[in-house]
Amino acid sequence: MIDRAFANNLLCSTVLLALLSGCGASTAEPRAFSPSYDCSAVEAGSIEALICADRALASLDRKLGEVYRAAQQKAVNEHPPTLKAEQRGWIKGRNACWKSDDQRKCVADSYRQRIAGLQARYRLVPGTGPVFYACGGNPANEIVVTFFKTEPRTLIAERGDSTSLMYLQPSASGTRYRGRNESFWEHQGEARVTWGYGAPELRCRKKSQ
Repeated sequence: MIDRAFANNLLCSTVLLALLSGCGASTAEPRAFSPSYDCSAVEAGSIEALICADRALASLDRKLGEVYRAAQQKAVNEHPPTLKAEQRGWIKGRNACWKSDDQRKCVADSYRQRIAGLQARYRLVPGTGPVFYACGGNPANEIVVTFFKTEPRTLIAERGDSTSLMYLQPSASGTRYRGRNESFWEHQGEARVTWGYGAPELRCRKKSQ
């Protein structure tokens, strides 16, 4: 008769072997929540490693990959070709999240803004507009705005030959968007716009169509 202790050890060894074999089989294939890049090549402790270890961040990376490919199709005839250079710059900015006190939030916010920005800039989602605003009481001083239901919400404003991509900001009243050096705040039928660093605020009203 087989000793009971020996039988228990044999059973445990068999279960452990099965578990180890299962782990080996699963790691041989890409994880269902892996990002768009190869996690085996990233540096330990890097932002890329953080993304590899986080299901939600990896999902955002895959989503950005899809949106970026769609943008590439729209940017085929873009002159000058800025999409690829901007993407390299964005990656550097994302990787700088190692300086943040909350690295995960920094990375997630960076992905969401980049996804929304590409969707708006390359019209990958439907837009509302264009909406025309006359500023400073001068119909010729015009700002043209198109709104996009991205996440976060965005708008693209055009003034003369200049264009600004802006993101929705928290606001106690009205609707406020902010870009690199521009802002747009609409409240009670009036829009207040700043265009350029240190520029004076413009008061604008929607033109009747």
